[in-house]
Amino acid sequence: MKRYSFKIVLLLFPFCLISAQQPSKPSSIELYHKIEKLNFLGSVLYIAAHPDDENTKLISFLSNKKNARTAYLSLTRGDGGQNLIGSELREQLGVIRTQELIEARKIDGGEQFFSRANDFGFSKNPDETLQIWDKNQVLSDIVWIIRNFQPDIIINRFDHRSPGTTHGHHTSSAMLSVEAFDKVNDTSVYREQLNLTTIWKPKRLFFNTSWWFYGSKEKFDLADKTNLSKLETGVFYEQFGKSNQEIAALSRSRHQSQGFGSTGTRGEEQEYLEFLKGEPLQDKSNIFEGIDTTWNRIKNGKPIGAILENVQSNFDFKNPASCVSDLVKAYNLIEKLDDNEHWKKIKLDELKKIIAGCCGLYFEAVAETQEITPNSELKIKIELINRSSIPMKLRGIGTVPTYNLKTEKNIELKNNIIFNESNTLVIPQNFEYTNPYWLNQKATTGMYIVENQQNIGKPDIQRQAKVGFWIEIYGTEIPFERDIIYKYNDDVKGEVYQPLDIVPVITSSIEEKVYIFSNNKPKVINVKIKATKENNTGTIRLELPKNWSVTPASIPFFIKNKGEEFSVAFNVTASKESSEVTLKSIIKLDGIDYDKDKIVIKYPHIYNQTIIKSAESKAIKIDLKTENKKIAYIMGAGDEVPKCLRQMGYEVTLLKPEDISPEKLNYFDVVITGIRAYNVVNLLALKQNFLFDFVKNGKTMIVQYNTLDEFVTQNIAPYPLKIGRDRVTDENAIVRFLAPDNSILNYPNKIVSTDFYGWKQEQGLYYPSEWSKEFTPIISSNDKGENAKNGAILVANYGKGHYIYTGISFFRELPEGVAGAYRLMSNLISVK
Repeated sequence: MKRYSFKIVLLLFPFCLISAQQPSKPSSIELYHKIEKLNFLGSVLYIAAHPDDENTKLISFLSNKKNARTAYLSLTRGDGGQNLIGSELREQLGVIRTQELIEARKIDGGEQFFSRANDFGFSKNPDETLQIWDKNQVLSDIVWIIRNFQPDIIINRFDHRSPGTTHGHHTSSAMLSVEAFDKVNDTSVYREQLNLTTIWKPKRLFFNTSWWFYGSKEKFDLADKTNLSKLETGVFYEQFGKSNQEIAALSRSRHQSQGFGSTGTRGEEQEYLEFLKGEPLQDKSNIFEGIDTTWNRIKNGKPIGAILENVQSNFDFKNPASCVSDLVKAYNLIEKLDDNEHWKKIKLDELKKIIAGCCGLYFEAVAETQEITPNSELKIKIELINRSSIPMKLRGIGTVPTYNLKTEKNIELKNNIIFNESNTLVIPQNFEYTNPYWLNQKATTGMYIVENQQNIGKPDIQRQAKVGFWIEIYGTEIPFERDIIYKYNDDVKGEVYQPLDIVPVITSSIEEKVYIFSNNKPKVINVKIKATKENNTGTIRLELPKNWSVTPASIPFFIKNKGEEFSVAFNVTASKESSEVTLKSIIKLDGIDYDKDKIVIKYPHIYNQTIIKSAESKAIKIDLKTENKKIAYIMGAGDEVPKCLRQMGYEVTLLKPEDISPEKLNYFDVVITGIRAYNVVNLLALKQNFLFDFVKNGKTMIVQYNTLDEFVTQNIAPYPLKIGRDRVTDENAIVRFLAPDNSILNYPNKIVSTDFYGWKQEQGLYYPSEWSKEFTPIISSNDKGENAKNGAILVANYGKGHYIYTGISFFRELPEGVAGAYRLMSNLISVK
């Protein structure tokens, strides 16, 4: 076959939402379901605070049974939580949970939105939450998303009338939703938005209540339900072979970083919606009452509806292509609708996917590499095939969405005859690096910074490299577009798709996130350099304040091959006085300074994620004394504490649960269990006696916090100890010393009140609520207006040794370089 070649220059288009994914290959059942949804013009927006707050059963029901356009607005990306599958926290965890929500929506049929709110951690009431979030900005985001999505129905996950009974973020999400409901139709509210969108008036607002909000199922059964709508959501979808609950469980199970794997159920089930605002219902079972959800709701929509109703009624499951002629007629009529019509673009996009599916049209634009730099050439292979008997032609290929560099074609696409073409694209110099857009600027404690109003609410990275195909079908030229992706064949997984990433020419990564200097001796700082092109000759330096010193001043390097890494080492000496500084790695290449680090997050349940950030680390000179202790660390849900312990000078071994034995333990002085170890490490139930004997023989065991989730063993301590829900969320809460003479507050470091200054996100969580007399509580603190919480650090003598339980959030404080947390941890390790 003759090959056509051309140059494409991709132009910047920052507003496109693109997710690299395997090309869609819908079955006739799936196509029919898409046609059903095409004929429903109604929408629902579900609002809550975090990934995992959403009710996947209700989202699936509304999307798959009612055929409504359904979306979930999570005000945060879950950055403040814990990670059950790895060590990523904060922004990196937010990136993981963002992708998990996107994957969940692919299963339950919903769409996904976010506000700029930063999940700063647990909050006990909405007053605290809205002081840390910028309330005006979050409310603006909600209004913006409602005005753009234009939901007929809004559903809150939480009750706006019950502050203090649940997470402050939860109640805040409901309170802000109620406020937004009254403001989205007011032209004086966030007037600047109206240059880009329009006002909107939702029909009604609900609260998705359940027995949980009443305290028990018995109380809910007795409650007055006259203001509630009951939806029968336990339906069975014959076409999918699954119940609504089974689909919802598959969706919820995408939240792997939170350990929310869910088992599907079957049979009758109900969801309840409490009417809050808007137009009251007469028929409580029909939340769309009074809303025209047919094509008649839009001007000139009636003939479109007539065509599509006919398509749905006469759909041939054995020959989906038979309806394409009518689908193209509907496409032409939708094209003629007023450009200001909200449903025009939505239904055109839906219709193009259906037309392609019914024809068996397959498009692919595959890059020869997964990473590319700005101002460089990228070779791609294009594949196009029409797998139907419908006559069609390829009229052009080019860039989208600019359309001004379309390369004209006139190629007949015969049934099942593949069209291939190799092309070269020039990636413009002004293309932005692939990065979660909300991480492009440094966030505040409560908010992410997003300057581009059009990006607010969008769930994913804004990718720019796309290829367009103009296909003539039944005399109508229809533009289709595809992301440029990278794919390869894995011997085990088979065909694997990944996004195409735009990355810097060269990046560097400082080995550790935090470096601890406790004396005047120099420390070796290792830096890795990685190239994204061939033949790199340059120099690298470490930039730090003048009262710190580094040798050598710079190091030359040569990297020949793309993707190759090169390591260098600097000797850094801290200032004489205590200080906290930033180490920054800077590469000079071809006269240009490069100061970026590239982080790649890889998990099998999401696409690989790339984060481009400043290549820097924190260095801290502190007054820290330690003893020569050998530590065995048993990982739990995943944290970076072992790295921090090594920075303190300890010999740390990651001890696998299956390797716990008296012989192995005999080598160590201290055993530390990672966060939530007794929730997630099943083998600890069989090894606990070995650990207790280790303590009895004169050693130290430190157990970090566990949640109230199911324990692998109830005997987590040698004496009675009950874990509770107590926590201190105010990181600045005053700490009182309950046992001032205890070695934990005196040796080898004298702990003082200033050691609790500068803590991050929280002091601690899931403190024990009850403990036996053998335990000594060491410190006490509490959030404003609450009783003292004394369970942060409990120590007990057991035999010749010491057992310590602590809910202090060392897993947050140590990686953040909080000096007092290092001093306190040293004292726990050296307890006498």
